[in-house]
Amino acid sequence: MSKLPGGALASRPLHFIWIADCSGSMGHGGKIQALNNAIREVIPHMQRVASENPNAQVMVRAVRFSNGAQWHIAQATPVVNFRWDDLNADGVTDMGKALQLVAEQLNPDVMPRRALPPVLVMISDGKPTDDFSAGLRALMDSPWGKKAVRVAIAIGDDVDKDTLQRFIGHPELEPLRANNAEALVKHIKWVSTAVLQSASSPASQAVGMTAQNNVPLPPPPDDISDADDVW
Repeated sequence: MSKLPGGALASRPLHFIWIADCSGSMGHGGKIQALNNAIREVIPHMQRVASENPNAQVMVRAVRFSNGAQWHIAQATPVVNFRWDDLNADGVTDMGKALQLVAEQLNPDVMPRRALPPVLVMISDGKPTDDFSAGLRALMDSPWGKKAVRVAIAIGDDVDKDTLQRFIGHPELEPLRANNAEALVKHIKWVSTAVLQSASSPASQAVGMTAQNNVPLPPPPDDISDADDVW
């Protein structure tokens, strides 16, 4: 809580949601374990960024999707207490259902009006096997879905980048490309630190503005692609 003349300024909740592809193809080449390792590795960095901005209360959770979609970490957890449980890979790629699940939690009855724009991070190595358009429509029909900072990480060469671009919905931000574990760690660290810092900064707290113009994002990390690419 920040002290101001006349009393304290209450921190505003900022919901950070991982949306992770757990389809069978994520089990190839060690992708799912690299994802587990990367998220676990960046948790202390997320905690540091959150501690540097007491005006934002960072709450983290995660959705997994394969055959359908489920909350992997259902309770919105203060980042200081956040712990990662490993994902396993199996099944298809029901990305649309994942977006519908997230949309249900971004409606005004669930999300407080005084919250900051949420950060949604989609991570996938494939193509949707269900009705992605319906899921995206549900997300964008929710006020907080529209205002959300939406970032996508494309793993490997078989991913449907056009679909991820539709999820992002921002002409100047493309899916981040990860063709090896090093690149995946770099991109996950960027979204969970630099993007989180921008989303929780005072500039992002203007009322009545969309995420595209009230959360100026930092430049994304350089692409890492070389002979060591394995995905």
